[in-house]
Amino acid sequence: MDVGEAPGEVLELREAIRRSLRHDPGIQAAISRVRLAQAEAKQARLLPNPVLSVVFRFPESGGDATIEAGLAAELVSLLSRPGKVSAADNRLRASAASAVSVALDVIGEVKQRYVAVQSLDAAQGALQERMQIVTRLLDLARSRLRAGEGSRLDVVTLDTQQVELEAEIADRQLELREERLVLARLLGEPSGSTNWRLMPWHVAEIKSLPEEKWISLALQNRPEVQAQRFELSALGADLSISRFAPFDGAEGSVDAERDGGNWSVGPGLSVPLPVFDFGQARRDRARSALEEGRHNLTRLQRQVIEETRRAYAGFTASQENLVRIQDRLIPLAQQRLDLAENQFKAGQVDVTGLLLAEQDLRAARIRLVELQRRNAEALIRLQRAAGGFGESPSTVPATIEASR
Repeated sequence: MDVGEAPGEVLELREAIRRSLRHDPGIQAAISRVRLAQAEAKQARLLPNPVLSVVFRFPESGGDATIEAGLAAELVSLLSRPGKVSAADNRLRASAASAVSVALDVIGEVKQRYVAVQSLDAAQGALQERMQIVTRLLDLARSRLRAGEGSRLDVVTLDTQQVELEAEIADRQLELREERLVLARLLGEPSGSTNWRLMPWHVAEIKSLPEEKWISLALQNRPEVQAQRFELSALGADLSISRFAPFDGAEGSVDAERDGGNWSVGPGLSVPLPVFDFGQARRDRARSALEEGRHNLTRLQRQVIEETRRAYAGFTASQENLVRIQDRLIPLAQQRLDLAENQFKAGQVDVTGLLLAEQDLRAARIRLVELQRRNAEALIRLQRAAGGFGESPSTVPATIEASR
């Protein structure tokens, strides 16, 4: 079950992708299907073996035996060989494109799990800091209640916030544990250790492209579409081969016969007479399969367009929301904290207002981490919908480091 190649203390994204591509059983199965199609393509190039027939006849009256010998070969196999080679080659290309699709799915899943673990690690620190603030507020409220300066409502309210925050921290810890276990399975070590650290990603500029450009890239680059196009070409080759169907079994031969002491040699031809079967059923079948392939290609292209548009809409919406939180909410929360701190130093407010302002700033930063994760996952889905992955332009690492 385990490949026995445990990651080091620090697991980089490139290393996680490399290990997953190397050890994923789905990819290995797809490669086996490619090899199967490759063997079939080789088989289609081989000429059919000739058939040697020898017949001995012994006359009842005695004397020398009559010998008949023949060397025959299938004519239809020779005539249909170019079409069979074309169909096998296109099915080999379709199988290779399907293997690429499986690999892209693995890469996308590894990237999503990686950013999930990274964001949950960052959120844990922010939640612990927020818990410390709530605990300080709760201690302060209890002290004021004992001194007769506070109310029971403040204590109950803060106590409720503390319990809710403890539940949220427990949920995040469980989610982090589950995401690390999934990532370990993708690395080929499902029962191995998950105590590795993740390196923060480098921020890269995200080139803004219009929706039409993403759709064009998806229709051009998606391996699923390419595989269906290759399959359609193979079905077209099958249709062209079907015109030889009435003559299946036709053979050309060289026959020799010895009668007494004399040999006679000459060509032979064995051709079925298309009296009942004109091959119309095979041609209809091949034509129907080709029509089905065309409709499947149209359905797949429409599905690709829908997936790309949905991924683009999700990414642009998350990007706008991320900018709103990062450029507006965080500065406002920081400004409120600065004002509360100045008022506290001037003796205008007590420490409760200062701690509440600090708690709101920590909550805004936790929300920022969550939006960074959603934005990174939306970008990964958009890249997958467009047919591939380049350098990962995730916006998560630098901002998470700053939020700590």
